[in-house]
Amino acid sequence: MAEIVNLRLARKARQRSEAAAAAAENRTRFGRTRGEKAQQAAEAERLARTVDGARREPGEPGAE
Repeated sequence: MAEIVNLRLARKARQRSEAAAAAAENRTRFGRTRGEKAQQAAEAERLARTVDGARREPGEPGAE
């Protein structure tokens, strides 16, 4: 005799496994480590300081 299966539970289990697979794919696609995030933030801060340091104020000699 065949085993009785609750279709609702089987459907929910399948959906959970599909969601877990999609989450794993998204982690590999979009995930960054804490070190990578810190490195990118430090680089952005360095670039912002460089741009701000090179900015000319109106009224300075050589500024147009």
